[in-house]
Amino acid sequence: MSVDGRGGSDRAVSSGATAGDTPSSAKVLASASPLLALASTSPEVRGALCEMEAAVLGGGVSNEPRSARTDRLTPLVSVLIPTLNEAGELPHLLDHLAALHGHWETIVADGGSRDATREIAREHPLRPRVVEQRGGRAAQLNAAARVATGDILLFLHADSRLPPDAYASLAEAYRMPDVAGGNFALRFGDDDRGTFERVLGAVYRVQRRYGLYYGDSSIWVTRHAFDALGGFREIAIMDDYDLVRRLERGPGTTRCLPGPATTSARRWRQAGIARTVLAWVLVRRLYVAGVPPDRLARLYRVVR
Repeated sequence: MSVDGRGGSDRAVSSGATAGDTPSSAKVLASASPLLALASTSPEVRGALCEMEAAVLGGGVSNEPRSARTDRLTPLVSVLIPTLNEAGELPHLLDHLAALHGHWETIVADGGSRDATREIAREHPLRPRVVEQRGGRAAQLNAAARVATGDILLFLHADSRLPPDAYASLAEAYRMPDVAGGNFALRFGDDDRGTFERVLGAVYRVQRRYGLYYGDSSIWVTRHAFDALGGFREIAIMDDYDLVRRLERGPGTTRCLPGPATTSARRWRQAGIARTVLAWVLVRRLYVAGVPPDRLARLYRVVR
């Protein structure tokens, strides 16, 4: 594994209130806490409160440990992006992440791209850390998780986008002691006016009610839960579903956060609705039945 040594994003905030804070900042933080508990579900209100917390706690990158109270109020979210020849999509995703408010750390885990993916990541103003790891998506994400410092790990595909209030939703869920992780409500494409996008979205919503979801919906897990699960199993296919399956069976609860997050429908549109849904259902059932992931990967290419 190769790791870019420049460190995390300039926008990552890992510092918090310490014993050396001024009395005035401590009072502001104390007065802000009841507001956080009573925050409405409005994205604007929650976003404003998160920005108020950031103003009180301070910004920048610090190697000093944060207090448990600060971690709960303003968790650091590590965004882990697996890439393989994503020079076309990655710049847009990094621009998107740079515009989001919150406390983020961005890590690009590249699987051996032959295009300019790594160079684009290193030269982007967001300054994500770049990890190079071959062996498949699960190996890439495990490598990124090993260097991540966040309280929450969020796995984001290069063609996916988070909702504007993603950080507020994640922080709110993280403050609930029994929550181990989850995903975001999902929309295919930039809007859901097309029949294809509406049908896929409806199928996905039904599956989510039964605890079935995949990496397209921006899976997130607390650091503690991810470590307890042992990370991703490094298999050829269904690594995201395998993690979700173990997460759903774990001791904590999961949350589907509002949004929606969006993901591209282009690769599914090429297959059509019937083949797409068939791929989802057939491959999942065969995996649960014990068919080896290597064989499933070959079948998946055929049904798609």
